[in-house]
Amino acid sequence: MRTDDFWQLIDQARAGAGGEAHAVAARAVALLAEREPEEIVGYAHHQQRVLAASYRVDLWGAAYLINGGASDDGFEYFRGWLMAQGRPVFARAVADPDSLAELPQVRAAALSGEEFECEEMLAVPWEAYRKATAAELPADRAPVPVPDLNDFWDFDDEGEVTRRLPRLAALFAAPPQE
Repeated sequence: MRTDDFWQLIDQARAGAGGEAHAVAARAVALLAEREPEEIVGYAHHQQRVLAASYRVDLWGAAYLINGGASDDGFEYFRGWLMAQGRPVFARAVADPDSLAELPQVRAAALSGEEFECEEMLAVPWEAYRKATAAELPADRAPVPVPDLNDFWDFDDEGEVTRRLPRLAALFAAPPQE
């Protein structure tokens, strides 16, 4: 499976899911389970690469702001939600996490307190492989390295947040009045 095929499957899963990340994940499992086992393994490989590419401190800071906190697992689940938004949104958020402030659902969350996580999106290849083969997805022999996160900054420091993520800070550090 190529990277374009990976994102194409997610786009197919998004169609008819009503923008709901959990529905995207369920549809992705169903669509992927119809493929050959090798393609499911390829999807898992691309998912690892996508998650590694998005394992960035600045994106973690954005997730922390948007969700009112983000543990290790919370950041993983946030990136699952982000994957369910499709390639353009995902790529833009990785390149510029502050761009998430432009998403209508993120803007609405500044008032509603909605959190964005989708653990199910991370399980898509395992669930699809199990559904297709009644077996467990083979372990990847070459794990994708993740970047060093030594440049953490204080996500609770309003000045630092405003400097690094000004548009998100305007929404979440000092939320707008209703």
